[in-house]
Order: sequence, then C-alpha cells, then structure tokens
Amino acid sequence: MTRILASAVFALGVMAAHAAPAWQEGNTYAAGTVVSYNGHDYKSLVTHTAYAGANWNPAATPTLWQDLGVSTGTPTPTPTPTVTPTPTPVVPTPTPVVTPTPTQVVTPTPSACYQTWNSGSVYTGGQRVTYNGVNYEAKWWTQGDNPAQSGDWGVWKNIGNCGSTTPTPVTPTPVTPTPTPVTPTPTPVTPTPTPVTPTPTPVTPTPTPGSDGLPKHVLVGYLHASFANGSGYIRMADVSDAWDVINLSFAEPTSSTSGQVAFKQCPATECPNVESEAEFIAAIKAKQAKGKKVLISIGGANGQVRLESPSAATAFVNSVSAIIDKYGLDGLDVDFEGHSLQLNAGDNDVANPTSPVIVNLISALKQLKAKYGSKFTLTMAPETFFVQLGYSFYGGTCSGCDTRAGAYLPVIYALRNDLTLLHVQDYNSGPITGLDNQYHTMGNADFHVAMTDMLLKGFKVAGTNFNFPALRPEQVAIGLPANGNAGGGFTSVADVHTALNCLMKATSCGNYKPSASYPNMRGLMTWSINWDKFNNFEFSTQHRAYFNAMP
Repeated sequence: MTRILASAVFALGVMAAHAAPAWQEGNTYAAGTVVSYNGHDYKSLVTHTAYAGANWNPAATPTLWQDLGVSTGTPTPTPTPTVTPTPTPVVPTPTPVVTPTPTQVVTPTPSACYQTWNSGSVYTGGQRVTYNGVNYEAKWWTQGDNPAQSGDWGVWKNIGNCGSTTPTPVTPTPVTPTPTPVTPTPTPVTPTPTPVTPTPTPVTPTPTPGSDGLPKHVLVGYLHASFANGSGYIRMADVSDAWDVINLSFAEPTSSTSGQVAFKQCPATECPNVESEAEFIAAIKAKQAKGKKVLISIGGANGQVRLESPSAATAFVNSVSAIIDKYGLDGLDVDFEGHSLQLNAGDNDVANPTSPVIVNLISALKQLKAKYGSKFTLTMAPETFFVQLGYSFYGGTCSGCDTRAGAYLPVIYALRNDLTLLHVQDYNSGPITGLDNQYHTMGNADFHVAMTDMLLKGFKVAGTNFNFPALRPEQVAIGLPANGNAGGGFTSVADVHTALNCLMKATSCGNYKPSASYPNMRGLMTWSINWDKFNNFEFSTQHRAYFNAMP
C-alpha cells in the first residue's frame, strides 16, 4: 500500500532545462518523477518499483508512466534492459495424484523408532518422528502440528507403532515428489490398481461459507489509523458498516531486522480529529459486536520487515501479540513490500523453502495461529510481483532477475490451511503473464480475471517442478484502489462488475475466459477506506450493492 497525497498524483511538475535522469531498472520512483528513456521523457503516474527482470520500462508500461515527448537537453544514456521476460510456454495442468507403490511404503518393524516429535522443531517432507508410541512421516513442511491430531488430511501420515527401543536420529527418507493439494478441477487421471491403500492427497475440506465468522462475500478496507494524507483521517466509530474487514494501517518495524513492530495512533498534530485511545478501543469493540473483523496490518510501502533469524521471529510474534491483545483485535494482515521477502539463489522448492526471511516468517505466522486458535483471522496483501509473476520467473531459480519474484508463494503455500483471505494488489503493477501465456495490463476486467484465475486454478512455478496449488474460492478476494488517487490501475465500477460476473457467474467474459466459474469467490479489497470516502463512497456503496443482490 502506498501513501500518496492527492496533490502528488495530479501534479505535472516542471521540466528542467537539462536532460532528465535515465530510467534505471530496480529503482523505486515516486509519483511525479521525470526520467528519460530511449530519447523520450516520462513522468511516473504512481509510486512504484521497477523490479529487475520484469522489464517494466516506461515505454512498455503506459499505466505507470506518461510519455512527455522527446527529451529536452542532452539525452541521457539509457541502460540496456537486463532481462526481457519470456512467457513460459506451459499450459498448467492439474498435478497428477501420486499413487504410492509397494516399494515406497515402508512398514517399520516393531523396533523402529525415531526422534520424539517436538512442537518447536521444523520438519520437511519425508522426515519421521515418534509421538506417544506411534511413528509419523511428514508430507510437507510443518512446525507445531501435533501428529496425533493430523488425521487423514493433515500434514502427518501414520506409519505404524514403534517398539520400545531407544529412538534413533531422524533420517530423511527418499520420497517421490510431495503430493500437491488437488485443485477443485477434476483431475483427468485414471487410478491404477495397486495392492497398497493410497494415502489421501492433502486437500483441506472446504468449509461452509461463513464458518470463519464473515459473510459469504466481503468488502475489505484499509483504514489510515497511524497517519494522515490527502484523503483525510476517519475515526474508527465513523467507518461505514459496508466494510466487513477493517485493516488498521500500519504497524511498522522499530528497526529493519529486529522483528519487533509497533503501532501508534495518528498524532493529533497530523490528525486534529483523532479520537482518544479509549474511544478507539471502544469503537473497535462496537464494530466487532456488529460482526466486523478488525486486524492490524503489518508493513506497507514504508514498513520493511525482515525476519532474518529465529530471534527476530520471536520478537515479531511477541510484539504483534502485544498489539492484538492491547486493542482486542481479531488477527493480522501481512502487507510485506519492498525487500521484506526475497529468495536465496537455489531456493527452488516452494514447499520446502530455505531462505531465512521466508522460513522465519512462516514460523512466526504459525506461532500466532497456534496461540490464538481457530478464530484468528489471517490475511495477506502481496503485490502481483510477489505472486503471479512466479509463473514467468521465480526468484530462487532465475538468472539475472529480481530474487523477490514470486517470494510470497512459499509463505502462502505453508499457510494455505490457516489463511482466511488472500487479496493480491491488482494495481501499481506492470504487465503480468497469465495462464493463457499472454501479457495482461492492469486497469481493466481482463487483468483481474486473469490474475484471479491463476490463484483459483493454480500454476506451475517457473524453473521448478512445483505446481502451486489452487486456493479455495472463499479464500480469494481482488485487491483494487478505491479511486485514481489511491494507486495506479484504478478500474471503473462497471469493469469490476464485469470481472466479477466472469469469475463468479461465467458471464460477460472478455478476451480471457477462466476454465471454471467460482460463485464462492470471497469479494473485494481496497486501498483504502479513506480514499473511498474521498471519492464519495463509490467503492463501498456500489460493490456492497452488487454482493447484496447475489442469491
């Protein structure tokens, strides 16, 4: 999320007599910045990062840059583009169900035992443990999941009782590729008879819509609670009841690597109408009494959080818990941007990541979920660069591209059973390749349909053999700016409804047609509640009416 002053969005700026600085891949450009590229000057329409390898140069991204014409003054040399992304010529197909063969199922002898399961240890696919006299084998990455409570669909597979001998060290067992959760699309695989009873593929049973305490279709909005900008400050008590989830923006790190975060209400000098802390907490309780969820959002454009060590993860858990407990909140929204997440070279297994900032974040989020239990609401708001771009190139495997490409994927995968909502920011984005292997540009219905279909169908991660599995429709919402001031890629109400009709009803589809309809898709997110008020409540009024009219 980007804090943008209304005046900054519309100001054209004044061209200097000398040539504008050359556009540089990898730089972050504020709205209104003027650069030169291939003999032309361009003005940035929105604050964004020109991610290395994405080739979001000014000439290729008219939604991010305005062409001001031929450069004045002495032309500034333009750097040679680092990498031109080539759409991967792969049409993702559902991952075949891996049917275990007799040689791959090992029945331990009565004397075979393993190290005792420890709730604080991290286990990866194939590792074995003993718990209460029973042996278990991990199907994928896990921490804190009790083997005895795993069941057929959980992370642990019961592989029989152990004897009474002293447990031996855990030895990872060679296994076939970890079975990937099957997408809702029927898998065209004819089961091959085998004398071994197949182990169920780890698919999370779809809960009844609304079982998480939210309506079937929701509106999620970010509330500027710690700062003010051109949109104006809104007191918690004055937030419209059209919003089902209210994300308090933002808790930010006290330092870039400590893991500790802090939240403070907007100061009175910046927000003259700010309420007292007691009034703020009372208003939160009043919203919750109406069935609303109020979360603390961590990060934002200015809040880089890097959990580079287990101690940083512990500090993160403790400080987030303190905020949740103090204000009586329902959970956490993860809005990590910038350099908060990135993949180390060679980190090519989405199901078993090795990059510290990713492993430690997964651990921290699982600890928070375990602490607060089933009622804990967990949402994420990554940019398209960190999710859908992983179909074209993945930061742990590609040479010369930004190591942050697709970096949210292992976090989403590890938390897929705990995640309430994923609302990717379909804005401030360059072109992204969809499952049709065509580039899609933000600001229209096709872009939202293509980006959302990738989450609802799943896709193969570039440079790996991993098929990122589909999320459940009720976990997915579309992230949008509330108006043109809030971010690049504003989409009209009519186009948003066209996208929703295509995705949820299989009608009104344009050039991109998803392979299925998703009537239980959850809804919409916006940056922000404040910008919506600035725009005369168009977003909340029109989209609330759309969902209310559905059966």
